[in-house]
Amino acid sequence: MEKRQAAILLALSAAVLVLGFLLSRRFWFRLDLSRNRGSTISAVSRNLRNEIPPGDEVRLTYYISDRLASLHPMPGEIEDLLRDYASWSGGRIRFIRRDPVKANMAAELEQLGLIPQQIPIVEQDQSSVVTVYSGLMIEYLDRAELLPLVFSLDTLEYDVSSRVRSMLRGTGRQIGILVGDAFRQWNTHYQGLAQVLSQSGYGVRLVGAGEEIPAALPVLLVLGGTEDLDDWSLFRIDHYIQNGGRVFFALDGVYVDSEGNLEARLMEDRGLLAMVSFYGATLVPELTLERRSRTLEYQIQAPNGALQFRIVQYPHWFGVFRENVNAAHPVTANFGGLDLYWPSHLMANPPSGVEGETLFTSSGESWVLKDNFVTNPELVYQMGGVEDPGQRILGLSLSGSFPSWFRGLAKPEREGETLPDLPPAPSPSRIIVVSDTDMVSGLLNYTRAAYNLDFMIRALDWLGNDSELSGIRGRAGRSGRLDRIADPAAKTRVMAFAQGLNVVFLPLAFIAAGLLFAWRRARNNRERGNGI
Repeated sequence: MEKRQAAILLALSAAVLVLGFLLSRRFWFRLDLSRNRGSTISAVSRNLRNEIPPGDEVRLTYYISDRLASLHPMPGEIEDLLRDYASWSGGRIRFIRRDPVKANMAAELEQLGLIPQQIPIVEQDQSSVVTVYSGLMIEYLDRAELLPLVFSLDTLEYDVSSRVRSMLRGTGRQIGILVGDAFRQWNTHYQGLAQVLSQSGYGVRLVGAGEEIPAALPVLLVLGGTEDLDDWSLFRIDHYIQNGGRVFFALDGVYVDSEGNLEARLMEDRGLLAMVSFYGATLVPELTLERRSRTLEYQIQAPNGALQFRIVQYPHWFGVFRENVNAAHPVTANFGGLDLYWPSHLMANPPSGVEGETLFTSSGESWVLKDNFVTNPELVYQMGGVEDPGQRILGLSLSGSFPSWFRGLAKPEREGETLPDLPPAPSPSRIIVVSDTDMVSGLLNYTRAAYNLDFMIRALDWLGNDSELSGIRGRAGRSGRLDRIADPAAKTRVMAFAQGLNVVFLPLAFIAAGLLFAWRRARNNRERGNGI
């Protein structure tokens, strides 16, 4: 009887194990204790399975060199995150891992855009260079998109989920770009923004000043244009907004010659600033400065003719920190930082039917230059006292039905062209206004402000009603900026605490612990000796 019971228990145990293995593919659990739960996918990504029709399948093929995976832990973390999609999908998302070289697909994938990387390795006292790959192919039905280089968790979930959602819905993510300043070009002055838009899955459609803006275009980014956009161009923008178009305005009220001698002057508004003010965001044409500023590197010629390299604190360039942002707004939630260059400031005056929310401000120590625009770094700290210190709005979001700037006025005219009529009533829309055009120009390379571009993607996602995706961008833990504590007094306190902890307290604690252990050992030896 005992043998029979043992056999039955053994059989039942084996059946439970087999059943457990089978159910593990359907019921899956993973404990994630990382910051922001960045090592597992969010509810937004898990719910993608509800958008995949029964019988269809999304394929995630991770092309990773086995050699690279054996040398670095990041490919394993990426694979874990991608497997999460398959585990939560109920069989509607399939994960595949392949080594392009072993699969004889390297040349074919390189033609599709997979980027090879060469890394040095040292084996048996010999150094060599090997070519490795780390990319992701996303496929659904006859649609496919390749992420040519994947080697970080920072935006991986966002990149995957945004592309899968676009494929499932059959709608591409597109943004219109209107470079309003005649002295700037998209391909030369905004290369970093163009690159991050492409990496985030956005298709860019350049819109010339005065050209028709398609109503189907989800979002329009207007970069400057204070002195160059005429009434015809402004009517096109206003007409787009009246039809429900969403717009991001990056505006300037003071021109600074960033490619020359930094000479500054007040800009003459041809109507753009007045129109945006009518929508609810008034740009004050003054320069906003901060004592907690960024550094500026430049060269000057000494009296003896030699070139001198200088690094100075430059109050015209400063960062916006977490304590000065609206943490409740989707655009600035999980704020990573933002650098501004010669910004002005804004006043909120939303009309009836429009709701305004402050996105971020300066600190309470900021001040303004109202007419004497001193921008020379050699003179900026010789200005004397500051004017009107206080906190100022630098970024605003507006939502609602915006009144038309041209309602009741005659339409602008051009020979041989006709503008469309305004709709009878405005459709609900969204607008973001930031008082700085340089924040997405090449200047961000000087302060290494890659977080500026991350802010832009969040803003564009929110404007395009993809606030859920904006919320998962950058969920993985980041090191963040090294100068996040900008208040001098707070920084001094933190530094003093860290110095005291590491230089004084911890060494004394180890010495005290060693003395205590030595004393206890000596006491125990004496007790044992007395016992003998």
